[in-house]
Amino acid sequence: MRQLLLGTAFSFGMLALAFWPLERAFPARAGQRLFRSAWGVDLLFFLGQYLLWGPLVVLGLASLQEFFRPEALAWLRDAVSLQPTWLQVVETVVLADLGVYWWHRLCHQVDWLWRFHAVHHSAEHLDWLAAHREHPLDGLTTQLVCNLPAFLLGIPLGPLAMVVAFRSIWGAFIHSNARLPLGPLGFLFGAPELHHWHHARVEQTRHNFANLAPYMDWIFGTYHRPEGEERWALGLTEPFPRGYLGQLLSPLRALVLPVRGTHPAAPATGRGEPQAADHA
Repeated sequence: MRQLLLGTAFSFGMLALAFWPLERAFPARAGQRLFRSAWGVDLLFFLGQYLLWGPLVVLGLASLQEFFRPEALAWLRDAVSLQPTWLQVVETVVLADLGVYWWHRLCHQVDWLWRFHAVHHSAEHLDWLAAHREHPLDGLTTQLVCNLPAFLLGIPLGPLAMVVAFRSIWGAFIHSNARLPLGPLGFLFGAPELHHWHHARVEQTRHNFANLAPYMDWIFGTYHRPEGEERWALGLTEPFPRGYLGQLLSPLRALVLPVRGTHPAAPATGRGEPQAADHA
């Protein structure tokens, strides 16, 4: 337990040291305070993810790994094992990006999945800490989809460890309150402005589902890069609990209450943005 606490404190410190100066030097929304509203709620999500939900997700994935290694695909795993490690990693990353794109898109279209994913979209201010606002079941299913290609192809998680770490850090980056255009690299790696647009407070999601692989949005016609200053509001169009426990329990109401009809996120075109945001 002590090691877990130390690891959590170390991770928080390293992320803060990396992103707080970046957000201050290149702010996407210059008026947003460091300790903005709901900062404490996002801190609880961070602590919950590192101290409880994250370790449980790792245990869950480890227990499911053998289940997703069917004998019928043994020939495929044997063939992949003969490939160079770099090629195995590239294949797995591309397949994971494809799976996560469609799973994320599905989470905005299927109501009971949206109930869990809405926790993440309830953030009305984005920064690196808000990236950790995620329901544990939403996180578990996303990680399962992300790791499924590695399971099926029999690729050891060891060679993918650096990729997993990179995905985690880049996930914090695309949520950070930073505007740092990536140039041509922005086609391969997600940028904050793309994902900030995905969090816009409007009625229906149609853009930027590929968090870390914008080329997937380009292939499937959902890519949009907003122009100019970020002034659109963020969050949900519907009432939602603001406390940590309330947000964890709210999706469970989907088991007993009727579903609703629309889901918030980016509009169909680059126009018609929401009202200007509150940068508190």
